[in-house]
Amino acid sequence: MKCTFCGNNIEAGTGKAIVRKDGSMITFCGTKCERNHKIRNPLKIKWTEGHRKASNKV
Repeated sequence: MKCTFCGNNIEAGTGKAIVRKDGSMITFCGTKCERNHKIRNPLKIKWTEGHRKASNKV
């Protein structure tokens, strides 16, 4: 699985998965990503995969 916020791979048995009322699933690799998901845009944070793709650094 991949982390919804940062895009890193999550090992089996680790991380946190949240299921929304509409049935969609949100997965996080740790509390750092979970807390940042609520308040920040991942495209503006340099250590996320979304930022690396948006700035053509991948």
